[in-house]
Amino acid sequence: MIYIVEDNDAIRELISTYLELEGYKTHSFSKVEGVIEAFAFKQPDLCILDVMLPDGNGFSLAKTIALKYPGSPFLFLTARESESDRITGLELGADDYIVKPFSPRELVLRVNNILKRNANSSQSQKTADKTSKKEWYLENHSLCIDEKAHEVFADGIEAKLTAVEWAILLYLSNNEGTVISREKILGECLDYYHDGSDKTVNTHVKNLRAKLGDAPWIETVRGFGYKFSALKAKSSL
Repeated sequence: MIYIVEDNDAIRELISTYLELEGYKTHSFSKVEGVIEAFAFKQPDLCILDVMLPDGNGFSLAKTIALKYPGSPFLFLTARESESDRITGLELGADDYIVKPFSPRELVLRVNNILKRNANSSQSQKTADKTSKKEWYLENHSLCIDEKAHEVFADGIEAKLTAVEWAILLYLSNNEGTVISREKILGECLDYYHDGSDKTVNTHVKNLRAKLGDAPWIETVRGFGYKFSALKAKSSL
């Protein structure tokens, strides 16, 4: 199920039509009212959010969703095109940020990619072997990544990651010590390329770092990308 929160009737109908042609079930809202209640009844696979709504703000709605339903995927589809708005959306944990006017076919592709990442993440959780738990150490800090349980603990505190953040952390940690370009991260972890890609990756990494605490697990290599660094690592049953 995909929730669509959009006050423009024509756009809302367009999105719904294209997604249903792709085989998805949709449920639409023309305003903020009723969305959180719908989440309580049935949590969707994805929520598409406009920002400027007649009875509220999509950014505020996203904060509430992230607070009450952490990890629930959502993307913004909005006319708000400034860099600051894009960064705000991504900092709120959005899996994507699409600016109007938009291509319905591209929107469907982005939706497919988000849901595919989530499905792959769930599948990796089910099929991970007994050595899926990795413990990393850096100075006086520890990081435990359990692929089987789909959990991350930084200094013993669980970090609630979005699907994109989880994908980036696994990709970097599985290539420990190797410098990975932003373009490579974008292609491997987000499955698409678009204008402003550096800022998109930078924002997701910034969010990820904040959730992993004070230790510099992810190092910025100026002018190129990022690398995961640790003094000691081991796998455990």
